Amino acid sequence: MKLSVKKLTLSAMFLGLAYVLPYLTGNVLLGGMLLPMHIPVLLCGFVCGWEWGLAVGFIAPLLRSLLIGMPPMMPTALAMAFELAAYGLFAGGVYSVLKKNTVNVYVSLIASMLLGRLVWGVVSYAIYSLFLTDAFTLSAFFAGAFLNAWPGIVVQIILIPLLVFALRRMKLME
Repeated sequence: MKLSVKKLTLSAMFLGLAYVLPYLTGNVLLGGMLLPMHIPVLLCGFVCGWEWGLAVGFIAPLLRSLLIGMPPMMPTALAMAFELAAYGLFAGGVYSVLKKNTVNVYVSLIASMLLGRLVWGVVSYAIYSLFLTDAFTLSAFFAGAFLNAWPGIVVQIILIPLLVFALRRMKLME
């Protein structure tokens, strides 16, 4: 991975946003369901590439858990670290290999959202099986990945492409 000061700086900004956005949405109705840490990670993948998206995605929930205790480290922050890392990885990775057009922004976004949720489910199942007495069931997966997350999913599908298009128009993306 070639170290780019621009990408390092942008990644640090996205990491900071992932830390701060939950504060801004926490007191709003459905605030946690808006998935505020996901937005900067997805954007980081699109803007900085899969390597930085993966790193920011993995670090963000763990750092927040260590510094303020939210989300709780086990099982939430640990599972989120893998989920968000997958979002950054797949958003940047899929986007980098596809032609840069409107449809492929959505293809990259939706692929990363689905694959990230799948990673979250697998990691959650492993954590619950190895460390916790509760079982992580298929219904718990669907509730956590889709049913409880639908407001955030809608926000991501609307907001992320608009921001990617705006950043491309302003020539802030390669």
